[in-house]
Amino acid sequence: MSLADDAETSDIVIVGAGPVGLACALYLGRAGWGVTVLERWPAPYSRPRAVHFDDEVARLLADAGIGADLARLTEPADTYEWRNAAGETLLAFDWSGVGPSGWPVASMMYQPHLEEALATAAESHPGVALVRGFTAVALDEHAESVVVTARDPEGRERAFRSSYVIGCDGANSFVRERMGARSTDLGFFYDWLIIDVRPHGEHEWNPVNLQICDPLRPTTVVSGGPGRRRWEFMRMPGESVEELDTEARAWEFLEPWGLTAENCTLERHAVYTFQARWTDVWRGGRLIIAGDAAHLMPPFAGQGMCSGIRDAANLSWKLDLVLRGAAGPALLDSYGPERAAHVRHAIGMSVELGKVICVTDPDAAAVRDASMIDKGADPERILPPLPPPTLLDGIIARGAPGRPQPSAGGLSAQGRVQRGDTTGLLDEVVGRGFLVASTIDPRTALSPAQRAFLERVGARLVRIVPAGQAVDPIDVADVDGFYLSHFSSVGHVGAVVRPDHYVFGTASTPADLALLVDELAQLLGAGARDAYEDRGSRLAAASVDGDA
Repeated sequence: MSLADDAETSDIVIVGAGPVGLACALYLGRAGWGVTVLERWPAPYSRPRAVHFDDEVARLLADAGIGADLARLTEPADTYEWRNAAGETLLAFDWSGVGPSGWPVASMMYQPHLEEALATAAESHPGVALVRGFTAVALDEHAESVVVTARDPEGRERAFRSSYVIGCDGANSFVRERMGARSTDLGFFYDWLIIDVRPHGEHEWNPVNLQICDPLRPTTVVSGGPGRRRWEFMRMPGESVEELDTEARAWEFLEPWGLTAENCTLERHAVYTFQARWTDVWRGGRLIIAGDAAHLMPPFAGQGMCSGIRDAANLSWKLDLVLRGAAGPALLDSYGPERAAHVRHAIGMSVELGKVICVTDPDAAAVRDASMIDKGADPERILPPLPPPTLLDGIIARGAPGRPQPSAGGLSAQGRVQRGDTTGLLDEVVGRGFLVASTIDPRTALSPAQRAFLERVGARLVRIVPAGQAVDPIDVADVDGFYLSHFSSVGHVGAVVRPDHYVFGTASTPADLALLVDELAQLLGAGARDAYEDRGSRLAAASVDGDA
């Protein structure tokens, strides 16, 4: 008997247990699927990397089941300033308050603690198996399954069979290499020394996040999460990586900031090469990639990990529908193009910010500084516009001729609602999945066949009513008038929202709402085949029939 004949079976294998892999595992596990996560490191990776996420990603992390942990894992980043070498303000960002997704606009975190929360949630979920200390070394794709062979440091091998394999295995992705996917590289490379410290005692940092645009040494000083700070120093011409990346050099850089071995702990120093590239194809048959396996970007917009979490959210709901037979496999073809369009915007913005920050010519820096100061340090007047979180194509409503869908593809906002004795953000109250939300009872606008389709895809039907007027189980009370005022201002009676919170489409009349549901069914290819009744026996049968 071969190793593949004795393979351990699950619905999905995920290679890589970073934030993206763990979030993807939790989305799929919470949808009822069996997930195996393979991680080559025997213990959780202890070094910090990403430090920031935005309100949309906070919402997605809450979807993964760790929303209650975010307050203790993060500190808000209310301010972010760019200053020149003389200390003059070049840019001032106001990140205070709550963003459209209902969470703080910007949160700073310590990645090992975030991963610990995600791993704890994954390990406690009955449908998720986290296998540490095994490196994927072989992939064999068959008509109905994929077999992954993994090896531990002692050379012992295990085989894992699944319907799909998702590579969340970083910049040097094994899964991407097996796909044979090519990448687009913008050729934007800079080396920066990253220093992470844990100051002793209480410190107040103002601003919380600071970018120093000094042509003699561009420098970043930001929160590293509660109780931690990060410094980043650009490698200058004539410096080698070897002379820059030493503990002695790290302390030398920190000394002007009043930090010494007596008043802080040096947790890490490492030189990273910032890159800007994306993979051209994100899916090859039953192999799919996400996160750093699919894209790399400079950190200047703080969107690296954020983009990976968005990948996981986009992919997981589509894979859920395909595995359930509520959509055809072709639905997965929309994943890469949808996400790649977003990623290209994020990478482009990161590169443009880097071009401003990484100026090392003093004369060019003086011209830059004068222009930015003359424009009042206003990001809207100085920087290229930040790309909106909007899908331009993919699984979104097109609308009837002459009746376009201007809201389709936009990121939905989130407010507080009440159902029974529970008051909270909409997601907390009604759960994750497709949402059909309306100011009328959506059931009255839909045929039995449409309602049956929505049930198959796990949609939630919600009527939004004024506070104190909920009378039906599908009703949610709009506690702050957030939703009702918006629907009234734009003349909509309802909307269909995707599980990753992007608006599929909006409706001005009950008839429009019914048309939206029909269009969604058409795009998903719903009803193409019956849902799997016994996923384990199906995979086992594939092995018996020679699929192995």
